[in-house]
Amino acid sequence: MVKNKPALKLLSENGCDVKSNIVRMPSGLVEEALSKVPSSFKLYSREGKQAYTVGGDNVIYNPGSAAIFFLDGETEEMRRATAEDFRDLVRLTDALPHIHAQSTAMVPADVPEDISDLYRLYLILKNSTKPIVTGAFTIEGLIDMKNMLEAVVGGPEELAEKPRAIFDCCPSSPLMWSDVTCQNLLDCAEHGIPAEIIPAPQMGATSPVSIAGTIVEANAEFLSGLVISQLANPGSVVIYGGSPSAFDMRYLTARLGAVESVMAACASAQMGKSYGVPTHGYLGLSDSKAVDGQSSFESGMGILLAAMSGVNIVSGPGMQASENCQSLEKLVIDNEYCGTAYRLIKGITVDDTTLAAELISKVGPGGHFLAEKHTRENLRKERFMPTDVLDRLSPDAWTKAGSKDTMQRARERAKKLLKEHTPEALPKASEERLETVFKKILTRRRVTANQLPVL
Repeated sequence: MVKNKPALKLLSENGCDVKSNIVRMPSGLVEEALSKVPSSFKLYSREGKQAYTVGGDNVIYNPGSAAIFFLDGETEEMRRATAEDFRDLVRLTDALPHIHAQSTAMVPADVPEDISDLYRLYLILKNSTKPIVTGAFTIEGLIDMKNMLEAVVGGPEELAEKPRAIFDCCPSSPLMWSDVTCQNLLDCAEHGIPAEIIPAPQMGATSPVSIAGTIVEANAEFLSGLVISQLANPGSVVIYGGSPSAFDMRYLTARLGAVESVMAACASAQMGKSYGVPTHGYLGLSDSKAVDGQSSFESGMGILLAAMSGVNIVSGPGMQASENCQSLEKLVIDNEYCGTAYRLIKGITVDDTTLAAELISKVGPGGHFLAEKHTRENLRKERFMPTDVLDRLSPDAWTKAGSKDTMQRARERAKKLLKEHTPEALPKASEERLETVFKKILTRRRVTANQLPVL
């Protein structure tokens, strides 16, 4: 079902059977659309200095969106997120080396609802250079957010040539495109903005209880969006996304940390790879409400399996309570898991240097390799060096250091990074253009500056 009139018109004109918003697409049209979508693309940092290839088996981690709660590290209580919480998350993400992209990851409760989507983008553009995974809550919101991005980079041509952001466009399972999300998809195609089509089926509720059946449904939802995008603008960048969850019949909750959800997300990404398109998955998040053993197990499982599956865009590090909560401490811990995952997929290098046959012979029985030049030169090439967030001390040393658990160490690390890390400032000309566009948006939407948090 498609609830967007421009899309229905486009589909009808191109050979689809359209009756009462129900659309049946010829297989040839789907195959043609698949032949036009790019297999990879470049995603750029704010100033266009750094490019990430999205495609192949490359992996980029980012905090998912859009949580409404924040896990307060001081009280360890879950509460509604504020703009200050979100700014701290953005700045922390900017400082973490293994989280390569930002997300409009929270919906601040102290920001007027009418501009909450674009205000999140505004805060990221002011506080980080990293590329962005985002999305709009309204039809008008996407256009305003596009205009903000264009203001920062210099214009529409510059943004289309070097995209700085990916926009999520989510069908409603089962098998429906709303007016808003479908129009967002059309507008992304028109303006050359990469679109991430993210089905979010709940297994047993809004999709079959079987993993295979859920993948079939999600695949149909993706392909329908792909056709709409390619009809609007052939060659538009589209990402095969996925946020499947196992619906828990006991508690009536969607469980994204469940192993079945992880399996479905990775399998969906394999479907995308079979079509030759970039892929995405909601992985690395947890259903736990605390930063605890469950949180680490579920998130670590998702982060590692995403890397091994070659999922290109991985959304979820930092997320708690499924997709409903963000945590600074969890993001710090997940950053270490992401670094571990990057080391894992780097694999084992086998050559004369790493085999070290002559060195083994030289050191001989009963010797050691601590003082060898080979050890000094290859230690950091071979070994992932986590921060002290991950405990590697002896029991005695750990006791002398205060017997701190992972949560305590992560809290200290988050505070230290927020205190010491200074995000690269937005260039003056870009900031002036952004402020001009943002003020015009506020005026048109009848939002005054005193309605916004002072940050």
